[in-house]
Formats: sequence, structure tokens, C-alpha cells
Amino acid sequence: MLKPFSLLLVGLLAIGTLSATAKDPAPQKKTRQYDVVIYGGTSSALTAAVQTIRMGKTAVIVSPDKHLGGLTTGGLGWTDAGKEKSIGGLSREFYHQVYEHYKHDSAWRQQTFEEYGKRKLTKPTETNGAAMWVFEPHVAEMIYEGWVDEHKIPVFRDEWLDRENGVKMKGGKIVAITTLSGKTFRGKMFLDTTYEGDLMAAAGVDYHVGREANSVYDEEWNGVQVGVLHHAHFFDKPVDPYVVPGDPESGLLPRISSEDPGKKGEEDHRIQAYCFRMCLTNAPENRIPFPKPEEYDPSQYELLLRVYDTGWRRTFQKFDPLPNKKTDTNNHGPFSTDNIGMNFDYPEASYEERKAIIKEHEVYQKGLMYFMANDPRMPEDVQAEMQQWGLPKDEFKDNGGWPHQLYIREARRMIGDYVMTEHDCLDKIKTPDSVGLGSYTLDSHNVQRYVKPDGYVQNEGDIGVKVPRPYEVAYGSIVPKKEQCQNLFVPVCVSSSHIAFGSIRMEPVFMILGQSAATAACMSIDQNIAVQDLDYETLKKRLVKDGQVLDGK
Repeated sequence: MLKPFSLLLVGLLAIGTLSATAKDPAPQKKTRQYDVVIYGGTSSALTAAVQTIRMGKTAVIVSPDKHLGGLTTGGLGWTDAGKEKSIGGLSREFYHQVYEHYKHDSAWRQQTFEEYGKRKLTKPTETNGAAMWVFEPHVAEMIYEGWVDEHKIPVFRDEWLDRENGVKMKGGKIVAITTLSGKTFRGKMFLDTTYEGDLMAAAGVDYHVGREANSVYDEEWNGVQVGVLHHAHFFDKPVDPYVVPGDPESGLLPRISSEDPGKKGEEDHRIQAYCFRMCLTNAPENRIPFPKPEEYDPSQYELLLRVYDTGWRRTFQKFDPLPNKKTDTNNHGPFSTDNIGMNFDYPEASYEERKAIIKEHEVYQKGLMYFMANDPRMPEDVQAEMQQWGLPKDEFKDNGGWPHQLYIREARRMIGDYVMTEHDCLDKIKTPDSVGLGSYTLDSHNVQRYVKPDGYVQNEGDIGVKVPRPYEVAYGSIVPKKEQCQNLFVPVCVSSSHIAFGSIRMEPVFMILGQSAATAACMSIDQNIAVQDLDYETLKKRLVKDGQVLDGK
């Protein structure tokens, strides 16, 4: 294990040379052979690679992204941990290294540890060191790049799977994958650690996009949720949706759908909203004023003004504090950073189409922040406070302080050997063959914004239902059906219903499942068997040995 100072040095050197490490480590070779090929650059990819190498196998990360870590390094520093006791293994090791970093005075530049306070700290136990569950984005990236260096993990950055012709199958197994640049990676086992499930889909594995009807898995919280209001992300007072108030003939304001929202419990094609988890700062010496996007259109935010006209004033309640006078800023309220209804095409879209969707989200959210800080129609009290905030100079330096990762809360979800549902999460059934625990609320952000029969606007899809205890995630939910693929693991786009995924989809859980998937992959290689044939009790012993927490009771 690297010492904290060594880790800091390695991480800073790694981050400072991303452009170099993004190059092909072996440009003379067209085909490369590894035991485990990991496609995707998320937090799950990192734990999977480390675990593979610790088990004596070779691993490679083939990442479309230049920056590793997904949302963990992309702004989500106020960790959705749920019950911290349910997080073990490499996932817990990551948060312990966060704690080790912030123990040192050199980590505190804009404030002291005492000024920040003991937020989200967990004391050491007999099996785990102390953990800290809040961090700045660059600290997460530093730790991950330290892992890459320590374990000598080969990483191919900015490499995009050829989704049409880049997956070679033989005898029910993936033999190799090829990227758009022409590089081919052969492996004995493959992991899809992307938020989108691109490798899984290209391999012909069954999956679902959108919300299943409640009747499919006999659920309550899955399908269309018209009339259900959770959290604080809805219009709690009447707000007129029309350009000319009271006049439907004048048309709807921007970002309100004219479609029928559907009936409660029905299936639909819609997915929960995306946003960027902005890291903001109010430290004057480190603050970049909110930039005005070239495509800025103030008319897009007219609905927000009407929300303020009702007296709503909870703008800053999800400016969750990170060290050094920074935030993890998330969606909050009826009209906020969630770009509701603008992502339905994303999961199946081409790379170019996705790029355009991501750009539209960036313009919307940057424009929203600029509008709130500068438009003279904004309430003076809100605007005065908003003008104290901006983007940090010392985060996302190659992107003007803006996060490099859009929060893909949900895209494809595999239909695998076992489908996790709300019954697993709510402890209504016994979940078989645990490979990790989830513990976060059944959580979905809003899916659509529509006009109610009474003529006022409302949001739909926001759900928040607490789970009674940490629940088990089944091994069968991270592997496909045997007849479809025998050497693939999917630890991010796991086999689950929409609402079960709403709880599972937390970054610590993705790390846990990445480690468990890699463990099973290595054991399947040793036994020369399909991943579906691996003996669970043997797997369980190794997972427990490596610190995974498998029982939520």
C-alpha cells in the first residue's frame, strides 16, 4: 500500500500527464491479450482491475474516457453511501485513502480541517480503517491514478468500442473487442463497466430501457408515478405552464411536455433525468464566475421565475459542502439542474448523438447558473447569494472548471440470470448468492414534466422510499443468461428493474460489484468454466477474505 505522501505524489504526476498516458502503451501491436478485459473507465473499472491483478491475473482498462473514475471523479464528492457499514473491500479502501489524504495539513488550502468539521467520517473498526465519505474531485482522481501506477494497470484512454462490428463471439463467449481506432483486445473474461452498457448490448445480451410496468415484477414504485410526490422536487404550489398565463393557445413554456404522461403503474420508454454534479466554490481567490454559454437562451428559464414568484426559496439546500470551500451541487426543487425529459434517446444513441445530448445538457445547466447569477428578473436575495459562487479554478482544469462526466443516472439495464426488484431491496424476499450490499433509498429523479388536468404544471417520476436494512445484491444480477454469453460480467448496468436500480446505482456499490465481478472472473478462468457455473460458496469465501460485506442483517 502506498503511503499518503507517495500516493499524493503519484496521483499528481499521473493527473498532470494524462495526455501522455492516454497514448497507446504498445503502438506497434494491433492485438493485445489479457486475462480480463475491462471496458469502461468508471469507479467499477478501477476496483475490477486492481482485484484482477491482486489475484495474479492480467487486466486492461479500455476506456472511452480520458479521466478515470466516472462520477466519483466527476463531481459526486458527497457520497451516497447509505449505510457505511455495508461497504467493504476495495470500495472501503478507497474511502479510507480519502481519510488519509485529509489528515494532512497540506490538503487544506482554502480552510482548515477544524473549519470544515467532521462531516461524514467513520471511525476505524477491527477490520477497516477510518473512512471519509466527502472529497474534492481531484482527490478521487489522484487516488485512482495512484492505483493505476501501484498495480501497473495498462489503460487505453479515449478508446471507443466499435458497437457495430467490434465484438467477436465464438461458442457463446466473447473472444475479442475492437475499438474505433482499430485496436483489438483479446481476453478470457470481459467486464462491461460503462454507465451505458455498450459492450453488453453489442454482445447481444438482453436488456431493458425505461420503466417496466408495475405488473411485470409485481412492484409498486416502478412504472409511471403520476400523482406520487416525494422529496421536494415537485411544484408544491400552482404554477401556470403557458407562455401567456391562462391561455393554452399561446403554447407551453420551454421544457414542459405536451405528451400524455401515462397512467400510474404503466410502462414507458422514459428514464430519470441527468445533470452535471457541479463542484462550486465561494472562495474568491479560487472562483471562476459562471460563464455565459454561446447558445445561451434566457427564455429557457421562464418557468423558474414563476417558481420563485410562488415564494419558493430552497435554492441552496443541495450545495453539499466539500473540503476547501467547495460543494457537490445537485438538483433540488421543481426546476433545477436536472434536465428533465431531454435524455430519453441517450441509451441507444450513436456516439455523435450522445455527444449532442451531453452538449445540450451542458448548455442548459451552464445557462441556468448564468441566468440565476445575472438575469435582472431574478429575486434579489437569491441572486446576491448566487453571485458569491462560481466554478473552481483547481478542479477540472482541462475543462474550465466544468465536470467532464454527465451524471448518467440510468441507461440500459441488463436482463440477466437474476433480476433485482424492489422486493429484494425492501427485504420482502430472500436474495440469493450475495456479492455485495446496497443500502440507499429506492431513488429515482424526475422523468417528465407535464400539464395536469387542472391546467398547472407538475413533475413526475421522483421517488424516495427507504429500505429497511442493507440488502444483498445477487450474483445472478451481474451475469447474463448462460445461453447469451458465458464470459461477461456487467457490474454497473446490472440486471434490475428501474426502481431497484434506483437504489443499486450508487458509486460505492459499483465499486463493490466491480471487485466481486473481477473475483468471479479470475476464479472462472482458473476452473475453465462459464461464469454462470461458478460455485457460489467458493466465491463467497474469497469475497469475504478480501473484505467484502455480504450479509445485510
